Amino acid sequence: MPKILLEAANLQHSFGPRRVIDVEQLKIYDGERIGLIGENGAGKSTLLAILSGELAPEQGVIRRYSKISVIRQMGDVEGDGDGRLRSEFGAREYREGLSGGERTRRRIAAALSEGSHLLLADEPTTDLDAEGVAQLQRELEAYDGAIVLVSHDRSLLDALCTRILHLEDAKLSDFSGNYTEYRAELERRRAFQQFEYDQYRSEQARLRASIQGTYERQCQMKKTPTRMGNSEARLHKMDSRQISGQLHKARKQLESRMAQLEVKERPREDVSIRMELGANRPVAAKTAMELRYITLKAGERTLLRSASLSVPTGSRTALLGPNGCGKTTLMRAIAGKAASENKLCGGSPEGALPQTGSAVRLNPAVRIGWFDQTHERTLDPEKTALENAMRESSHPESDVRTVLARLSLRGDDVFKPVKVLSGGERGRVALAKLLLSDANLLLLDEPTNHLDVFTLEALQEMLKGYRGTVLFVSHDQAFCDAVATRSARFEAGRLSVFEGTQAEREARENLDRQAEAVELEISVLQMRMATLAARMAAPGKGESPEALNEEYQKLGEQVRALKRGK
Repeated sequence: MPKILLEAANLQHSFGPRRVIDVEQLKIYDGERIGLIGENGAGKSTLLAILSGELAPEQGVIRRYSKISVIRQMGDVEGDGDGRLRSEFGAREYREGLSGGERTRRRIAAALSEGSHLLLADEPTTDLDAEGVAQLQRELEAYDGAIVLVSHDRSLLDALCTRILHLEDAKLSDFSGNYTEYRAELERRRAFQQFEYDQYRSEQARLRASIQGTYERQCQMKKTPTRMGNSEARLHKMDSRQISGQLHKARKQLESRMAQLEVKERPREDVSIRMELGANRPVAAKTAMELRYITLKAGERTLLRSASLSVPTGSRTALLGPNGCGKTTLMRAIAGKAASENKLCGGSPEGALPQTGSAVRLNPAVRIGWFDQTHERTLDPEKTALENAMRESSHPESDVRTVLARLSLRGDDVFKPVKVLSGGERGRVALAKLLLSDANLLLLDEPTNHLDVFTLEALQEMLKGYRGTVLFVSHDQAFCDAVATRSARFEAGRLSVFEGTQAEREARENLDRQAEAVELEISVLQMRMATLAARMAAPGKGESPEALNEEYQKLGEQVRALKRGK
């Protein structure tokens, strides 16, 4: 039996009138890999703070049998941690002006350096590029102890987790398996809950109809029919009293069954999108945007030289590359938002003098919609979320509220002024405003940052159905795999374009690597054959020409087999 590292009972915590944590029991065992899932604001970070001892719950008991380390979502850390971990994560020494990714690397290296048996990780992939996420995954897979992981990175949750805890309405639901298995089981449970709810409503309606019918029959029995003699009337009253009493008893029994009927709650449903987003201003041309032989500079640093990119109308292109390669700089330059020290200019195939005119060639019908990592300036803080989302939209209010609901802004939240919303909520309002606008070319820089997995999946589905063109940056592998129909990767100062999904690109690259390995093996065998041929021409002392020839023939057959298999 694995050792218990932490157990908690009857945890309760509230913010004002809202209960965010109401957990009857929780046990964490050594070696477990637990994913903590929930919508933004559900209380995941609060629960981690309570488990670590950083926050005292209003009620409940926690027993900790191990030292606990925490990878926090924000802030910086004191000290530099283990040298090996610092080196592997590229965690620089603290200084002013560190990027978000550099701060994340420092937080990860510091927490992993503590050597605790229980690690609580709150969105540790924030601002990490694909290389950083891969390094984090390797370290967490090798971690000696238990891990509780809050993350919107579904690929990481799938690769790492063996247990999922779903925090919803302050309660924890426990699921075995990784994220994909959790989603399948969640859908199964919700389908069964819907079945029970439908059965409950059907029985409720049947009992109501029976009660009403019994009551109406009882009322009819009390009425004496017209044209009836006195003796007949007396007999009718006696019979009606008896039957009315029976009906009254039957109605009371039905009402009792109604009162005892076990109430079934309606399961939470995802709001469906029936409108066509991005279809208001279609672009008839085959190409929406083109960059030809561009040079991109950030200050004195050249990020791209003589690079080209064509964006077909209706495509969804993922812009890929490690942190600092220039993805955001390029996106801001295309959107016309480049910082003064950054330059984008066109050129010739030979990289000669810059061309006159813009480096970005847009089809005249294109209307750009821009979403960056600092989106507050696109919103009016005094207006409500609904008013902001409707400001540039030709869609009716019902459609706007549907999109906001899919992005987890429901009910009265849409009537709150933007200035009182959290940073993540403001980002969702900005995304809704953009999706509902008349833009037909969306430039999205890290739209998945600070989204919970449910909102992320909703955005993913909306973009997959988007009728316009999308160019986006995201380090979320599952999101890129699902949304992108093509990709452009920063490689050695150029843009390497692949027409196809990320999975297809990886499959092609695997085939190319296999082909390279085969070519190398063929070259090695042919070199051995050349050596044998020389020895056959002048056999050494004790060498048998027949044996050399036999070996030569075997190598030749191996070469022919490898060539046939290519």
